[in-house]
Amino acid sequence: MKRLLILPALFGLTVTGAAQAQTPPPAWQVRPGAPAIDAQRYRADQNRMEMDRLRLQADQRRLEAQLGQMEAQIARDRIVSARQPEPVQPAPLPALRTPEQERAMRQAAEQRRRSDAEAVGQIDSWLDRPLP
Repeated sequence: MKRLLILPALFGLTVTGAAQAQTPPPAWQVRPGAPAIDAQRYRADQNRMEMDRLRLQADQRRLEAQLGQMEAQIARDRIVSARQPEPVQPAPLPALRTPEQERAMRQAAEQRRRSDAEAVGQIDSWLDRPLP
């Protein structure tokens, strides 16, 4: 039981020791004539803070872009859902003809074929004529 209490205490001491190592030295340990502010550490801190600020801005812009995309998708979905569906057009029924109409159509087609063949024959005979 005592061992269980000792482990967190040791862990707490190591954590606080690490935290103390990162703080600036106390005033009585600073060398006389040395600057009170370490310029390199100050510039590094400034750079780190600027990088953090830029990362935060980039994250905010990325989130705003995602929000804009989601809003655009929602608006598009709303417009698509508000459309009226196109009415379904039934397929037209084929025209029904009586046998007499069918026979008349066949005879007319045969007559057209004959007249076309006759006209083509006239053209062929004109093309085959002897030249003077």
